[in-house]
Amino acid sequence: MMKYAVGVDIGGTNSRVALVDENMNVIERVQFPTNIEEPDETLGQLAAVVKGFEADGKEVTGIGVSCPGPLDLMNGMVMETPNLNGKWHHFPVAKRIAELTGIPSYLENDANLAALAEAVVGEGKDYRFVQFLTVSTGLGSGQIIDKEIYIGAHGFGHEVANACMWNNGPQHGNLYPGGIEAISSGTAITTRARNAGLDVKHAGEVNDLAVAGNETAKAIMDDAKQYLANFIATLIAITDPEIVILGGSVALKIDGFTEEVEELVKEQVFDVVKPYVNVRNSTLNEDSGLLGAAYLAFSKAEAA
Repeated sequence: MMKYAVGVDIGGTNSRVALVDENMNVIERVQFPTNIEEPDETLGQLAAVVKGFEADGKEVTGIGVSCPGPLDLMNGMVMETPNLNGKWHHFPVAKRIAELTGIPSYLENDANLAALAEAVVGEGKDYRFVQFLTVSTGLGSGQIIDKEIYIGAHGFGHEVANACMWNNGPQHGNLYPGGIEAISSGTAITTRARNAGLDVKHAGEVNDLAVAGNETAKAIMDDAKQYLANFIATLIAITDPEIVILGGSVALKIDGFTEEVEELVKEQVFDVVKPYVNVRNSTLNEDSGLLGAAYLAFSKAEAA
């Protein structure tokens, strides 16, 4: 009999729920708005969707939940996640979903689960040591070793947004000045451009101006690429991954972004390491978080 798991992606705008079979095929998906103040409303809708899957005769072995961090992964709890407010903070999401559905549930960082999907069914499926970075609204990171997420001693492994790359560098929101997310994320690129007087809506438009010869835009894009490359080179020096996969709108929608970053990374590593620098674009679509969440649920069920 085919086994099924549910992957959940809780976002600041919408939440998505997917039924996934053991071959990692998405059978059905449902999306609805997230109530960013009241978790019980959102989780009640989630539970109703899961019960609908079961009513169709699909036995669900587990539920994996993707959520932006920082999270308390040891206790399945949202902490002070920026795009979820009110009662979400310090809320035991995994425990509540399990109570509502009667199905074991597991909470994990969204970037970690996207990384897991890459390592299982994406660009990293043929490698043991996979590093993933999403360069989009924010900048998230995840590392997978032998198809398992590395979370560190307290569950905060690869919470990299505040990793300071530029002393007294750009300020972005509540992030540490000069943190990698404050330099290389799409939102940071756009904010820096607007602060410099450029009329832009997103990072792609900043890049278009740079390509057209605008020196201010070019400097901002060069910073984003160079500091990201420096950061990746640092990760390579510490953990020696076989592949570094870039996802997110900045990496995937800006022509040549990943290729240029790879060349910049090679300038920052020892000569003996250069042949092993392998920076690639994600080939998974927006389902990566759902697939990673479902795989997490399957793996936890097998280990139980």
